[in-house]
Amino acid sequence: MRKNPLFGAAVVKAVLRKRDGVTASSALYEGILRDLGVTDDQVEAYLSAHADEVEQALRSHGRRGD
Repeated sequence: MRKNPLFGAAVVKAVLRKRDGVTASSALYEGILRDLGVTDDQVEAYLSAHADEVEQALRSHGRRGD
């Protein structure tokens, strides 16, 4: 099963927002959007609708020590 590209982009954006000095409009984020074929507006809408899911993914990622 293929992962949801909006979920992946939303997680990346949430991580970038939490890091000091890195904006969600960074070249890295823009490249990821292009690769996934989604827009920032789509990611924002997804984040609004699925904030808890994205936050849970961030928390579980950190527990693995990554």
